[in-house]
Amino acid sequence: MKRIRVSAPAERDLDAIWVYLARESGSFEIADRAVESITEVFSLLASHPEAAPARDDIQPGLRGFPTGNYIVYYSVTGSRVVVAPILHAMRDQFSAFRAR
Repeated sequence: MKRIRVSAPAERDLDAIWVYLARESGSFEIADRAVESITEVFSLLASHPEAAPARDDIQPGLRGFPTGNYIVYYSVTGSRVVVAPILHAMRDQFSAFRAR
């Protein structure tokens, strides 16, 4: 099993997702559950790093795993899975990734 490293941009994305969902829903519980469902995917990626399709069209070596309304982007480097941006699935993924 590989080790998970959550990048600073991914941490900011998770925080932003939580704040947005808490505001929109009026419920901290809903925001907590949504972020938890995203972070639960990390252990799957650690044990099966090839689980998601390659997204070389966005960046060489990048993979994107859909979960709920979001896509968890990550790369595999040596013994690690590095999680970097987490984007809403309805966004133009190429443009959103490049805007970072």
